[in-house]
Amino acid sequence: MQRWRGLEDIPEGWGRSVVTIGSYDGVHRGHQLIIGETVARARELGIPAVVVTFDPHPSEVVRPGTHPPLLAPHHRRAELMGELGVDAVLVLPFTREFSQLAPADFVAKVLADKLHARVVVEGPNFRFGHKAKGTVETLAELGVAHGFTVEVVDLVERGSVGGGVPFSSTLTRRLVAEGDVAGAAEVLGRPHRVEGVVVRGAQRGRELGFPTANVETLPHTAIPADGVYAGLLHVEGEAMPAAVSVGTNPQFDGKTRTVEAYAIDRVGLDLYGLHVAVDFLAYIRGQEKFATLDALLERMAIDVKQARELIAAAG
Repeated sequence: MQRWRGLEDIPEGWGRSVVTIGSYDGVHRGHQLIIGETVARARELGIPAVVVTFDPHPSEVVRPGTHPPLLAPHHRRAELMGELGVDAVLVLPFTREFSQLAPADFVAKVLADKLHARVVVEGPNFRFGHKAKGTVETLAELGVAHGFTVEVVDLVERGSVGGGVPFSSTLTRRLVAEGDVAGAAEVLGRPHRVEGVVVRGAQRGRELGFPTANVETLPHTAIPADGVYAGLLHVEGEAMPAAVSVGTNPQFDGKTRTVEAYAIDRVGLDLYGLHVAVDFLAYIRGQEKFATLDALLERMAIDVKQARELIAAAG
């Protein structure tokens, strides 16, 4: 799969393509419907399927300080899109100038001149252009002039989580923030993941016999509510069962919120400086301060046992 950043990265002579546009944060099951239809149409026509997305999130440029927590960084989104059969992902730098483009100018500059769109696939609520004035109806009208058609995927995915509302990135962020990682996984179609580099912390876990990887998460990451979780620690292609702690470490009056993963039944791991990922499979308990260190250690042993059992059940 090709990955482009900016219009200038699109190869010279790029031919016709089937395109879909959106932030697609999380690439959840609702997104998968639209992207899947994009790929299916591309295969029918024998041309590439292209996803156009943006960085940073448009809200941060239009309303500074409102950047939402991200369910997946761009490289992860690209991986997930590649698994769905997408041939190329174009990440457009979303600047103040870019936000001023009228719908007609966006279509001409991106869809017509560069991607030579033959079909554009979108959901019914798609909006684009300056002040989000463009709709799917606008897109269809402009498509007539530029030689492409618009197909609207008017299907929604919904389930038991969120009271049966349609699956969305907003719903997923709420579930993650509440610690409902099982619900988030239902929307995503896989566990919620955070990633980052392992850095040195206070090393109290090592002293207590539970050495943890202190993950310095990427900016704007959607981090689950404080608590202890069963999860998987991904290191250089290996998925290790893990007990994961999120919070400020109230036992030691901590102030900084951290994500720490203890690789169950693994000894002698040296992960400092490595980029790792943590999948959240199940919630175990909230953060709490224990009366004694011994009580904490007893609870940590129970946490690890529960995590091991939950991971085995999820496997």
